[in-house]
Amino acid sequence: MKSDNKEIERAVETILRSLGEDPEREGLKKTPQRVARALKFLTEGYGMDPDEILNSALFSSSNDEMVLVRDIEFYSMCEHHILPIVGRAHVAYIPDGKVVGLSKIPRVVNLFARRLQIQEQMTEQIADAISRAIEPKGVAVVIQARHMCMEMRGVQKINSTTVTSALRGLFKSDMRTRNEFYDLINAHSPSNF
Repeated sequence: MKSDNKEIERAVETILRSLGEDPEREGLKKTPQRVARALKFLTEGYGMDPDEILNSALFSSSNDEMVLVRDIEFYSMCEHHILPIVGRAHVAYIPDGKVVGLSKIPRVVNLFARRLQIQEQMTEQIADAISRAIEPKGVAVVIQARHMCMEMRGVQKINSTTVTSALRGLFKSDMRTRNEFYDLINAHSPSNF
């Protein structure tokens, strides 16, 4: 998804005028450029490929026990209001002959977070990308997030948390594996974002 910064800057100027502001006043003069740069950064995930990230660090392994990366902080924006989503992702998989470099899992979370999103879809996208690249015996993703579209506007419910999950393979079919995952992500997990 490529977009010209000048096009975004013109759109921001239009928005400012529509709000009754003067884009030429001192405090707003550079706002269109700042917003354009910020939006490009916050949506850089469109230009990234999860398969490329994950396949760059796959290693053979005899490990067949759960690998969990917990409390991965992320920032995203909802596609309905372009307001922040702030949360944590917990991602686990059970290897089947290969493992992935641990840093690649947070990179994949960031890749999908840096797109206009709905949390439900982001959870599925992370699970599917890991399933496709690593081909594990199972994948589990749980995301806990606060949505500013609910807190700043609309129902204005401060500190409400949305939790979504995507379970694949053994995490879906084996209750003991699923329970172990939930026990691990809930053990000493920070409660505030």
